[in-house]
Amino acid sequence: MIVGPLLSVAALALVAGMVGGLRRPRLWLALTLVASAALLAAAGVVLCGAAGFAGAPRAELSDVTSAQWLLGDRWEWRGEFRIGGERPHMLLDAVSALFLALLAVLGGAGAAYSHGYWSDADHPESAGAGRLWWSAMVLMMGLVLVSANGLYFLFGWELFTLAAYFLVTLGNHRRQVRAAGWLYLAASHVGTLCLFAFFVLLAERTGSWELGPFLRGHAGLAPLFWLALAGFGVKAGMFPLHVWLPSAHANAPSHVSAMLSGMALKLGIYGLVRFSGWLPLPAQAGWVVIGLGALGALFGIAFAFAQNDLKRLLAYCSVENIGVILIGLGAAVLAVTHGDAPWGRLALAGALLHVWNHGLFKALLFLGAGSVHHATGTRELSRLGGLWRKMPWTAGLFALGAVAVAGLPPLNGFVSEWLVYLGLFDAGVARGPVAWAAMPVAIVLGMAGALALASFAKAGALVFCGAPRTQRAAHAHESGAWMLGPMTALAGLCVAIGLAPALLWPVLARVAAAWNPAWAVGVEAPAPLGTLGGVHVALALLALAAAAGLWRRALNNGLRRGLTWDCGYAVPTGRMQYTGGSFAGLVAGWFAWLLQTERSLHRPRGLMPERAHRVERIPETVLERLIGPVAALVLRASSAVRRLQQGRLQSYILYLVAGLAALGLMVFLGGTP
Repeated sequence: MIVGPLLSVAALALVAGMVGGLRRPRLWLALTLVASAALLAAAGVVLCGAAGFAGAPRAELSDVTSAQWLLGDRWEWRGEFRIGGERPHMLLDAVSALFLALLAVLGGAGAAYSHGYWSDADHPESAGAGRLWWSAMVLMMGLVLVSANGLYFLFGWELFTLAAYFLVTLGNHRRQVRAAGWLYLAASHVGTLCLFAFFVLLAERTGSWELGPFLRGHAGLAPLFWLALAGFGVKAGMFPLHVWLPSAHANAPSHVSAMLSGMALKLGIYGLVRFSGWLPLPAQAGWVVIGLGALGALFGIAFAFAQNDLKRLLAYCSVENIGVILIGLGAAVLAVTHGDAPWGRLALAGALLHVWNHGLFKALLFLGAGSVHHATGTRELSRLGGLWRKMPWTAGLFALGAVAVAGLPPLNGFVSEWLVYLGLFDAGVARGPVAWAAMPVAIVLGMAGALALASFAKAGALVFCGAPRTQRAAHAHESGAWMLGPMTALAGLCVAIGLAPALLWPVLARVAAAWNPAWAVGVEAPAPLGTLGGVHVALALLALAAAAGLWRRALNNGLRRGLTWDCGYAVPTGRMQYTGGSFAGLVAGWFAWLLQTERSLHRPRGLMPERAHRVERIPETVLERLIGPVAALVLRASSAVRRLQQGRLQSYILYLVAGLAALGLMVFLGGTP
């Protein structure tokens, strides 16, 4: 009985925050944290198996005993409030609870971070609006996650998209921000059109807007999965539908970027997970999803490695991690179509855990990037450097997030990717056509992991190591407690999941069973999972001991500072260090056909050259080389057709006569009109 009141408290707190938060930031923060705590508690109750939440008329309660009410798989409720003749129908099961818990964590952490990062003192014109739209976005995201009715799902989806647009464009005095906002809005509405068609056709074929596991019994719904894949894939940032993601993540305020990457993308993944479990699927669905995931994982991190903008690098890394999640989901779909193979549960568990892990460490990294931008005023890697001396806490927390995102032990990123690998390896040793695909996909995943490690070694070295490249970097300052506190909390969760992965297996198994009831038996954790936790604890203790030893040695022997190798220069400067292009040059050459690097070069001339420069730009290849030209062609064709509308009756009569003549000619020649 506790789940419904908790959700009501969260909704009321968010609505109150929208009303009272415009001018009272502390009240808004308190209400947002209350809402996050209530959402987390409700999701935790469901994930622990105590109860669930779904829709059923109050009249049906007489048929439910008190024991079933408290301990059953789902608590059911339906309100009598009507819109368009449909009754609200809500569902909170293990699948939606997993995503709702992540929303609670990131919603609270982002709100606390914004209290120091986007304050009224620094942004008097937009801080209040930012608080309003943040509450609206969290509220609508929650509505999407508990909706089991197509109309309400679309209602929440569209309002969450609009709220996110207003958050992305909080700094709309800059042209780049406005352009990024419009691109996000346009791409999102293309996805929404696909979802609108999906839900309309679903309702037309089932006779109801209601959603649930009963949809599996309608074999004719299988082709609709492709509409869902396109609509949710746009929001998830699935390659090559990711075109809105780099510019929106880069130009939004950093706490908004953290929410977009950590949670907004996951709503796209939620849609794919939810409807791949509820719908009958085409035979090719698993192959397509796992193939798109492999392409996104490899190409996303290739684009990330070539970036010179810190937040764009993080944005493209999100494309890579969405690819990892899709690989796990695609493998699970293939397992279902091949007799509910047990290796599919491993792959799905890895994908679901990576939803959480990516949300945590990518939010941490975006908040770290915001801390850097707040202190230096720039996101360009070539204008940073040496920040670890001025910002040791930010540097340490960013380094921890970088280790996690690179999939290295003993942190959480390794655990989820390792589960996906286990699923792929088990599929590889099995007989059948899946074995031929599992090994190449595992190799691609390994290549993406290696490039992720190289990408964050580059980012960490250019931002925090070396010497400052500009005066702003030289005079940077550490962030305050409101910004460091949420980052520390997210880092702590990354460490906790990495050190105790076996504790999460019952939750993952419960979610997998909710997705595919055939996996409800045999929920024991894989034997190596407990061993992995012990190994991670040992590695963490060794790392702490090594760090303490190095620190003690440095204190005892004293620190001596001097110039690094200066290549014969008497007074080296920060400009003599390696640049982002220097780090990425080799990999950029491997993927030159994809990156399409644009170069501007002015060589030094004469004995005393006055100037020289070399500028490289990595374009948004899919957007600028593919979608942009196609859109321009459509606009030109539309303009040409528009000229036919002259407003003259004689012209319209001429068009009618020409059409009738063409129709008569077709009939005369034997064609079908």
